[in-house]
Amino acid sequence: MDIYFDNSATTKPLEEVVEVMKDAMINYYGNPSSLHSLGLKCHNKLMEAKQDIARKIGAVKEEIFFTSGGSESNNMILKNFEKEGNHIITTKFEHASVLNTLKYLETKGVEVTYLNVDKFGFINLDELKNSIKKNTVLISIMQVNNEIGSIQNLEKIGNTIKNTSNRARFHVDGVQGYGKIKVDVKKCNIDFYTASAHKIHGPKGTGFCYIRKSLNLNPLIEGGGQEFGVRSGTENLPGILSFVKASDVAFECMDKNYEKILELKKYFIKKLEEINDVKINSPIDKNIIPYILNVSFLGVRAEVLLHMLEEKGIFVSTGSACSSKSVQAKGSHVLNAIGLTKEYIQGAIRFSFSRYNTKEEIDYTIDVLKESLKFLRRIKIWIN
Repeated sequence: MDIYFDNSATTKPLEEVVEVMKDAMINYYGNPSSLHSLGLKCHNKLMEAKQDIARKIGAVKEEIFFTSGGSESNNMILKNFEKEGNHIITTKFEHASVLNTLKYLETKGVEVTYLNVDKFGFINLDELKNSIKKNTVLISIMQVNNEIGSIQNLEKIGNTIKNTSNRARFHVDGVQGYGKIKVDVKKCNIDFYTASAHKIHGPKGTGFCYIRKSLNLNPLIEGGGQEFGVRSGTENLPGILSFVKASDVAFECMDKNYEKILELKKYFIKKLEEINDVKINSPIDKNIIPYILNVSFLGVRAEVLLHMLEEKGIFVSTGSACSSKSVQAKGSHVLNAIGLTKEYIQGAIRFSFSRYNTKEEIDYTIDVLKESLKFLRRIKIWIN
């Protein structure tokens, strides 16, 4: 029996999503840019897909651009602000696709301010307001943190930016929030929003970028000028249509799924009380998404515990899957940002849930954790 608690890394595609992809590969194999009838049929499906995604976030179809996923979308947006003397604001615990891109921009003369977060991962609006300068061109803040689940108040952040600067644009990495909680890009004054299909039981290699209609971006990829010149390359229509299907299911079941996952998280935390020396880094709170449970197990190394769980068919993460190897070497930058000490950071495991998980899986996981921790603590595998 495999128990998959790594859904923030990627999710299992829904059967209906797989069926849509199969059908699209058979019946919509034409190039949407072709002038013949098959190409036109595919182009029309592409436009329908844009409209479907746009409605879900309060946008219009002309503002939706399909990409390979969150990392490409984030790079495309951020690199458009590569100019010496520009100032960008972000937080200390963004995803690697944002932080590493900003590190690159710093080598090109861009000034970057990294906002602090509190022990639960929330920014201070006064610090944000005071950080905005005349040369501030972009503020990049994620919707939901991928390691501890903090949900930023995008509406308050967007209003703060709008009321402080006429120049600064607002970029939101929505990869961990899209399809799980609602977002209205207009209400929140968001200029750029990014999402990825494989986080909501869709296919890998497909995502979208929302770009406010009045804004123009230079393409990251040059070529045939697809996606209205913003993102060249033949559109992955089977991936896009299956992304739309995954989105439809996610939004239709959003409230139901949220409540189910919240009950699972509450149950998991209650069961963890049976284990000594445990710290919950993502507690039950309306501003912390229930899909993520980050737990520190004192006295053990997370990567060792991870592999012991794996041997019993339980799959978890030590942090963001995109940077798990660097987490082993340096410790999670997210947990560092919220002020955890080394012993808590190096014993931290992320459990992330989906609609497929059950209380029975949690019961089994707790039994394995008890057995594994008893063994590891007895032989004293301590942090160096």
